[in-house]
Amino acid sequence: MTNRAELTIADDTVALPPPKLDSQHLDRSLVSGIAWTGGTKWATQILSWAATLIVARILSPADYGLMGMAMVYLGLVTMISEFGLTASILRHRQLSEEQIARIGGFSVVMGLMIAGISVAISPLIARFYGEPPVAKIIALLSINFIFGSLGVLPRALLARDLAYPRLALIDGMTNLAQMVTMLVLAVLGFRYMALVFGSIVASGCGALLALRLRSHRLAWPSSFATIASALHVGWHSVVGRIAWYTYNTADFAVVGRVLGKQSLGAYTLGWEIATLPVERISSLVSSVTPGVFSAVQNDIPALRRYFLGVVEGLAFITLPAAAGLALIAGEFVPVVLGAQWLGAIVPLRLLAVYGGIRSIDTVTPQVLMYTGYSRQSMWYSVIAACVMPALFVLGTRWGVGGVATMWIIAYPVVVAPQYRLAFRVLQMSPRGYLATLWPALSSTAIMAMAVGAVMVALPRTMAPVARLAIEVLTGVLVYGGMIAWRHRARARAFVSIVREHAL
Repeated sequence: MTNRAELTIADDTVALPPPKLDSQHLDRSLVSGIAWTGGTKWATQILSWAATLIVARILSPADYGLMGMAMVYLGLVTMISEFGLTASILRHRQLSEEQIARIGGFSVVMGLMIAGISVAISPLIARFYGEPPVAKIIALLSINFIFGSLGVLPRALLARDLAYPRLALIDGMTNLAQMVTMLVLAVLGFRYMALVFGSIVASGCGALLALRLRSHRLAWPSSFATIASALHVGWHSVVGRIAWYTYNTADFAVVGRVLGKQSLGAYTLGWEIATLPVERISSLVSSVTPGVFSAVQNDIPALRRYFLGVVEGLAFITLPAAAGLALIAGEFVPVVLGAQWLGAIVPLRLLAVYGGIRSIDTVTPQVLMYTGYSRQSMWYSVIAACVMPALFVLGTRWGVGGVATMWIIAYPVVVAPQYRLAFRVLQMSPRGYLATLWPALSSTAIMAMAVGAVMVALPRTMAPVARLAIEVLTGVLVYGGMIAWRHRARARAFVSIVREHAL
């Protein structure tokens, strides 16, 4: 491949090539990684919801408000603090032990710098909000940048080694430590500081566990030229994340500024319901795929096989869910949310369609990142960050529905160049990609027609709950029937892979 950044190796270090992994081992790592990560996330999520409800009954809205003010700044800076070093290590798997140690040292230096800057400007941020406690919250939570910098290297190495059970253990124990700390301190009357110390304890626990499970020495980042190429990948990742954050939140800012809080409330709820299910599934998968993609970055046929396999698996689950939600939004909102949320029907319906599109797009940037095209991937995100906000402003002419429609119309056009490059890298045609999606696409289309016919046939006098139940049942039965009838071989092959490698 041309256009790939070459890694500079110092004369005093030896970069040993990583061991070649067979496809069966990678298959097992991918499937078991998704299983371990998913199981841990869902188990801790249930406990987290329970703990949050208990803590919310003890604390006041003002306590959460103070934490929210601090997180506006901290959330953005957190995206920068890691500096994309995980992507750097996964992309450059031939890094020597000395180079890895220097990258780890660079991470710690970055963490200390960002922590110091955050403490220094915390009074200014508190003054902006007119809330002095915000300064103390930001200053204390700056410790997380130091803990985070210590945990970046071992976590990246665990991902490179495909040690997903260990990563799942770290995440599970981290969440558990946070929940216990919050609950105990909230009961003891620490108010908003319960949230602050819960976050600090979780970050410290995560760093200590990561260091325990995959220790690696650190070195001062001297001889910067020896790690410059790896850090370039990290820089591209950081800029891409910021650009993604910009255009992914611009619609909320535009709706709130132009259409007002009432419209923003309806749009926000529609977004959360429409994108949460498919985003949870796609984000779960995309948290595991970097290690596998980086392992086969020089084996294009294998990379293409994993890419298409992941896309097909996502499409089987997310496309019918997105289409079904778009269809039943009219009954779902009044039955589940209440009549006061009728304004959310239109954005929910449209954003559900976008959610389906977005769900199968999550792994495409990873292909570019781990095949030497991180710079191009970054610029695609920057272009989207420039174009999408302007289109959202244009969409406000037609209300929240116009803004949501811009996601459906404009987003595929904006990401089209990214797909063209990915297809070229993977040495595949758009037709081959469509053939992978065809079982899910065709079955979803038949399901949509069947549900639409049922919606027309059902009498309007029927109870809304009964209508909704019949529509959902129809969708499930028709989609499952289509897969079993027309695409049984593909479905069986997919299920057999999961069964064979899940444990």
